[in-house]
Parts: sequence; structure tokens; C-alpha cells
Amino acid sequence: MPLEAAQDALLATSPLPPETVALGEAAGRILARDVSARLTQPPADVSAMDGYALRHADLPGPCRLAGEVAAGAADPGRIADGEAMRIFTGAPLPEGADCVAIQEDVRVQGAAILLAGDGPAHPGANVRPAGQDFRAGDLLARAGERVTASRLGLLAAGGLAEVAVHRRPRVALVATGSELVPPGARPGRGQIVAGNGLMLARMLRLAGADVTDRGLVPDRLPAVADAIDAAARQADIVVTIGGASVGDHDLVRPALARLGARLDFWRLAIRPGKPLLAGEVAGARLLGLPGNPASAFVCAILLLLPLVRRLAGDPQAVPQTVPAASRVALGPNGPRRDFQRARLLRRADGGLEVEPFARQDSSLLQLLAAADALLVRPEQAPAVPAGTSVPVLLLDACAAGG
Repeated sequence: MPLEAAQDALLATSPLPPETVALGEAAGRILARDVSARLTQPPADVSAMDGYALRHADLPGPCRLAGEVAAGAADPGRIADGEAMRIFTGAPLPEGADCVAIQEDVRVQGAAILLAGDGPAHPGANVRPAGQDFRAGDLLARAGERVTASRLGLLAAGGLAEVAVHRRPRVALVATGSELVPPGARPGRGQIVAGNGLMLARMLRLAGADVTDRGLVPDRLPAVADAIDAAARQADIVVTIGGASVGDHDLVRPALARLGARLDFWRLAIRPGKPLLAGEVAGARLLGLPGNPASAFVCAILLLLPLVRRLAGDPQAVPQTVPAASRVALGPNGPRRDFQRARLLRRADGGLEVEPFARQDSSLLQLLAAADALLVRPEQAPAVPAGTSVPVLLLDACAAGG
């Protein structure tokens, strides 16, 4: 199946239901409903500078000092003709004042002030009018937008203590393989340490999922079926790792058949990651990832993380490529889209260059750890010389949802 067809099929789903959370718990989440301000910001005309509040018509003075007003003053008072008040940034303007002379432009003479510099150019100068930022009832954020750090500040200023966001997807990881031992264990003869679960759990949490790792399952059909069934009853997405190919010990598909699962597609026209399968089991979505680390990683970037983001309410779930100049000549590509692990370089002019690693074996963890980009070679792409612009996926952006 072509990649886009698989993505379309997998992402043809609605976001998870909304839940109301405290504003501080909403960071990184996707809003489920529009949010409007409950307060006006600023709530009154306030000074934008430290200086003196006065009437523009009274300049250049002298103006008699009638008091002082600081930020947070409940009653800033009022000034009469020919009067001024010392005022500080953020303080409400006293009644009767229509501008602020900054302190650098003013000379104090006893109990009066006199303009010594250019002064405010017009009424309203150095004043932030009430509602300049927003007024009560104004739309602050729309459903489908992410609650970023700056948006948290906006919503807090707007008087919100809680917001409705889409529920975090629950993801259960099930790694299969009798050859696997957990991280930290010493592998015996013919065994290897299972690191894919840690890798995928970190990627999933960055994408906004709640993750449960259900451990390692030996290559026995009843054990694999039982593990998948138990995971599906507690998760929105079940992710199997390994066992999705056609070998005698690849038991994920037979286990799914035993459970009466629906298989939507199996095998994609991509490299690495061809054996990926997708379907539904016991009401949960299922993705079967290959066991090779690079294959699991690439399939997670292209399909698993987009599914998590779609369920979490993100309308821009699929990662987008950016152009970069290849530092080396690239040979022709075959019928499967190739995602080559690569190193990214930034030129002095801000442009990007990319260099794929010479080796692309999907089991090589050192190269996967060193990669910060995937160079994308489309199906049947011709050979191109060094310097050609090619599409790349930036791994940091993919992991963070950018």
C-alpha cells in the first residue's frame, strides 16, 4: 500500500472526547472548544511607562504634583487642571489625565514638574487603553489549537482557570520475541536487549500519549494473543513490536486472527518498515511495527505518532518535509519510498544541507541515534547530482509535533 493511502486510512477517525482540566494541566494539549475571555485586558487605562500622568493641554507646565499612583492601586484618584501625578508602569491612570510624560523628559521643581524634553506628542501617548489587548467576550483561542506556553499566559490573563481539551490517547506497547531480554539484563546466547519499547514510549509521550509498556511476550501464539487482548481492553491504541512479518515465529497476524481482529492493511511501499500492519482489535486501534529499530522508528514517525496526534485533536497530524540540498550524489530509487537516516547541516545563509549515512541497515542503532533527519527518496526517483534539493523530515520537529 502507498504511504499516503495508509495514512489516509489510519487517520480517518475522530479525536477522542473532550475533558475539562485545570489550565496548568493543559500545556501541550489540543483545545476541544473555542475559548473566550472572561476579563478585559488591561482592565483600565494604564501607564505604559514610569513618569507623570497629566493633561496634554497643560504642557509644558509647570504642573503641581498632586500625589502618586502605583501598579495595583484600587483608586488612582483624579487630577484637576494644572496638576500631575507621579505614576509607574502598569498603574491605572488617574481620572482627568490623558497622557504620561516619561520621567526622562521631566524636571522636578519643588512641588511641581516642568517639561524638559520632547514630552508626549499627543493625548493618549504612553498610555495603554482599557481593552487594548482584548475585552471580555473576545475569542482568545480556537478549538484545534495547541495550548502553547504563550497561549497559557493569554488564557490565564483572560480569566480562565480551566479549559476543555481532548483526552490523551492511551497507548499500550506489546513487544514480542523469545530472543528479547529487558534493558539492564545480561542477554544469554542468541538473545538481545529490547530497546524499542523505551524508544517508542519516549516518542509517544512527547506526542501527548499516556503509555503503558506491557513487557516482553515470548513467541507462543496463546501468549501473544492473550497479551494483545489484555492490552486492547485498556488502551485506545495497541502497538505490537516485532512479529509482523511472514516467518514461522511471526505470530502477530495469527494472534489477531484468533482474536477476530479486523486487518485494514499489511505491508507498505516504504523502506524501512515494509511489514507494518494496521487494524482494530477489541475496539482498540492496532499498529504492528517491525522489530528492527530503524523500521520501528520510521513507522512511528510516519504513522503511529500521526495517529496519536489525530486522536488528541491535532488537525495537522502528518509530518511535513522541508527542502535541503544533498551534499552527495544520490542513486536511483526503486518502487518503495526510501527514508534514509541522515545528518543535517545548516549553512551560514540559513539554508539546509543533508547527508545520508553510507550504511542504511535497519538494525543499526548507532546510525539511528546519530540521525537528525530522514532524507526522503520518492518511488522510482532518478539519480541526482550533489547539490540537488531533496525533501527531508526533521526528526526533532516530527517528535515534537511540528
